[in-house]
Amino acid sequence: MFERNILSIYGEQGKKWLAELPSIRQELADLWQLSELKPVANLSYNYVLEGFQKDRPIILKLSLDTVVLSNEAKTLRAFNSPFVVDVLAEKTGALLLQRAVPGYSLKSYWPNQEKEAVEITCKLISQLAQAPLPEKKTFPSISQWLSILDKEWDIPESYLQKSKEFRDYLLKTSSELRLLHADLHHDNILKNGKNWLVIDPKGVLGELCYEVAAFIRNPIPDLLESETVWRIIDDRITRFASCLKLDPKRIRQWCFVHAVLAWCWSIEDGLDTSYFQKITDIFAELCFKGRG
Repeated sequence: MFERNILSIYGEQGKKWLAELPSIRQELADLWQLSELKPVANLSYNYVLEGFQKDRPIILKLSLDTVVLSNEAKTLRAFNSPFVVDVLAEKTGALLLQRAVPGYSLKSYWPNQEKEAVEITCKLISQLAQAPLPEKKTFPSISQWLSILDKEWDIPESYLQKSKEFRDYLLKTSSELRLLHADLHHDNILKNGKNWLVIDPKGVLGELCYEVAAFIRNPIPDLLESETVWRIIDDRITRFASCLKLDPKRIRQWCFVHAVLAWCWSIEDGLDTSYFQKITDIFAELCFKGRG
């Protein structure tokens, strides 16, 4: 999947980068004194290796999208929290990060520990929300992300129109802006000792209701394979609203907008869109059938 994704998104540039990865890896291993490097399982869009810097467990993350990778490092530093991984070193297209140990993800709680998983995520969101608000030009805003909805997409017009209506309303009536992780799902929450650490933030300014949307539609594709997917999603919305003192109606609307946004991104990157089509259908039902 990793190579297919890279070639689909970057074409010839991606092909060249894939061929150069062994030499890039060796160069950085020499520079940062790294050993025992090996790729992690389930690579998707970045080349991620685990290993050691002397005796310290590390992650080496390589990406063709240098802007996104730089923003990730900047976000981790801005959170300045013991609940996010440390940035150990940075170079164009490369990050050296603290490695969580034992490092299993919150997806290990799916599907039998739903309540506990939401509670853990709520605590992490509350911790990250304490970060000082950066200057607006330091990070993109959620409104910048959502401008993509104004383009023409092979998505039902009713969904596109409603996503823009919700977007405009939600942005106009947003509560206090915060620095958001913006992709805080199960696989981005890892066990480290007795605690949990957050990885892979996108770093965007928005309201807290948006932050829960990624978790609510994950894990992919397992969630949609559950016979109780509707109840699970509804329960999650209720729990997050209660725990974080958020408006459940706004959460539902943000979830719908977020699903359409992810659908657009998948089309843009030439990836399979079926999951986002189906999850958008569910959020549409939750939003349009008298629940707002």
